Amino acid sequence: MRIMIVSDAWFPQTNGVVTTLSHTATWLGRFGHEVSLMTPQGCRTVTCPTYPEIRLALRPHAVFARRFREFRPQILHIATEGPLGLAARRYARRHALSFTTSYHTQFPQYLRSRCPIPLAVSYAALRWFHGAGTRCMVSTTGVQAELTARGFRNLVRWRRGVDTALFRPRDKGFLSLPRPLALYVGRVAVEKNVESFLRMPWQGTKLVVGDGPERARLMRAYPQAVFAGFRFGEDLAAHMAAADVMVFPSRTDTFGLVNLEAMACGVPVAAYPVTGPIDVVEDGRTGALDWDLARAAQRALTLDGAVCREQALRSGWELCTREFEAQLVPCHAARQGERGGWRGALSPAATRPTP
Repeated sequence: MRIMIVSDAWFPQTNGVVTTLSHTATWLGRFGHEVSLMTPQGCRTVTCPTYPEIRLALRPHAVFARRFREFRPQILHIATEGPLGLAARRYARRHALSFTTSYHTQFPQYLRSRCPIPLAVSYAALRWFHGAGTRCMVSTTGVQAELTARGFRNLVRWRRGVDTALFRPRDKGFLSLPRPLALYVGRVAVEKNVESFLRMPWQGTKLVVGDGPERARLMRAYPQAVFAGFRFGEDLAAHMAAADVMVFPSRTDTFGLVNLEAMACGVPVAAYPVTGPIDVVEDGRTGALDWDLARAAQRALTLDGAVCREQALRSGWELCTREFEAQLVPCHAARQGERGGWRGALSPAATRPTP
């Protein structure tokens, strides 16, 4: 099949959405599908407010329409709710084309951490966006239950995977820092709640791997912590495997892919008992969940890394991509008849955006 995946999040960004989509596209290719990724690359872009490293496509409707006609996808999947996602949704709605979406980010909570937008308003916007899709894929049963309670009605499961060849147990001596070594990996931003990790009592080293708008302030406020910046590939995996515990302080993530990566390295996870960690971490076996983050981290230190690794081995990208593949639907016209709607979508006149 020819599959078009639309995402406002793409390289050089470093986050779980980019990791998930890049691995999924690779495995779809291995399954014999032809995949086109529609991303901000090749579009005019502007910086995202409060996130200057993130570029957003500027008025991408005509670019999307052209790419759609050139590629002639049989499947359309919209992964994000940004300008490109909106352009793809408007195009598909104009031509009555079926499509799927996926819910990766708790935007209502992210927005509320920056400005006083009521959660009900943000969730109404997300219901409008995802409700137009035939299916909206979510990563965990916890997210599915939460969104169902918010009025979403087209939810299906799509689990996340981990590269267990890259993320594997390694020599702890890679880092010569006082132990026990507590590690945070991810964006250093207010919605990630990194400061709760840095504030918790700890006899040893706190290591932050990642970057973001809060890094400079937190480095000044917590000089005893070690800030290593972004790490990639083997270097990231080596840092992760060298830790004694992964601390995941976020209360707003839908999954937390780094938790699965840490477990694949044989490193237990400490986190709050909230959506995301509760579906990834098995309390008392692969990590510890507690409203007291320091207590969770201390308890996680006592757990067997081999059990963490065994659990992660059940979440390879091949299996997860097969699950994604099974949830896709043809993007033929759902309301106007396949032939007419399909030809209309591929015509040169199909470039004008429609609400």
